[in-house]
Amino acid sequence: MTVPVFEEYEPAIDCACAGCAVRRRSAARALPVRRGGHPAAHGARRALVLATAAGVVLSCGAAGAAAAAGRPGHAPHADGGADPEPATPQGEKGPLRGSGASGPPSAGSAVRTTTRAEIMERAQRWVAAKVPYSMEKYWSDGYRQDCSGYVSMAWNLGANEWTGSLAAYATRIARADLEPGDILLFHNPADPSQGSHVTIFGGWTGSARTHYTAYEQARPRTRKQTTPMAYWNNSDRYVAYRYKGVTGGSPGSGSATAFPGAGRFGPGAANEDVTRLGRMLVERGGKRFYAVGPGPVWSAADRRATQAFQRAQGWRGEEADGLPGPHTWRLLTTGGGQDIPATGAGGSPDTAAPFPGRGYFKPGRTNSHVDRLGEQLVKKGYGKHYVSGPDPRWTEADRRNVEAFQRAQGWRGGAADGYPGPETWRRLFA
Repeated sequence: MTVPVFEEYEPAIDCACAGCAVRRRSAARALPVRRGGHPAAHGARRALVLATAAGVVLSCGAAGAAAAAGRPGHAPHADGGADPEPATPQGEKGPLRGSGASGPPSAGSAVRTTTRAEIMERAQRWVAAKVPYSMEKYWSDGYRQDCSGYVSMAWNLGANEWTGSLAAYATRIARADLEPGDILLFHNPADPSQGSHVTIFGGWTGSARTHYTAYEQARPRTRKQTTPMAYWNNSDRYVAYRYKGVTGGSPGSGSATAFPGAGRFGPGAANEDVTRLGRMLVERGGKRFYAVGPGPVWSAADRRATQAFQRAQGWRGEEADGLPGPHTWRLLTTGGGQDIPATGAGGSPDTAAPFPGRGYFKPGRTNSHVDRLGEQLVKKGYGKHYVSGPDPRWTEADRRNVEAFQRAQGWRGGAADGYPGPETWRRLFA
């Protein structure tokens, strides 16, 4: 008896039937070992092909009937289930390109050490770069562009792990103990390509702890977004893990995430923590608040950028006073929380406000309107008379900068006296 020739078909990328979906997942997993495939998976596939061939030889009549019924693989799942949404398949364990593979850590062996701040910094790099999702491609840093490759990169592992091996590098923890840099992992051992996924925990988004900021590699690219605990689907099957090599990552432990103290910030402060705060705020969307790069001297730009970040978290009142506290500092150092929205979005502090009145702009007066006026003068290019930046106290530098702006409008005499009026205010904030 002649063994029939099997004709493979390519599942259509836009076909929504369960059969094509399964074929697409299987094809994505069928990577050769040299490209990161799992050796055990190849052995299983070879055995499956041999067994299938033998079965067809013994029952060619049944095979003919199946061929007459339609294309192979288009039968729906027995349980009638569809693909999980959103689709988050993941690749197999594979080598880190350029440095060779390294197996899971053996008992008693050391793992690479890193801090939470470093984990979140690496995670943010892919978010900023908008790395496209792929189970086969590798980013310029050598890590595979899928969910488990993303965690391998953030944890600085020596190989591209997969959802079935990441737990070997971690310790299981309670969800209530999650801190930025930990992960939420769902590995489906029965069918790893069906629903298995992993996200990086970026911090709680509210005191109720029902949602968190998830960093994840999913289609179409790396993303950071508010996500219900623990995920959109299979929520009860996600397990919280902490990387064994994380060191000094808890707030208040003397690490890079520890808050240096309220006394390091505010009017009159000048130190390296002010510079670091400004740089972190710039990375989170606050660049527009700084006419010059962040520096060690506390300025109104630092206060307004801090306030914008606090308001982006939904805080109001004293919680958004523009002075960093432990919670603000932790979100900034770990990459957690929401970024500062673009100009004018979501009630941004840049939104123009009505002229508050001439009485606020006189010698000896101190208020937020003076501060805001000075910031806008700097943005418009009329801040050359400031020595250390504008602040809430009205000074001769404020008057001279306003005068320069007024003269640039073509005004002279009393119309360019250096004291803002309704028209000066309107044009300045236009």
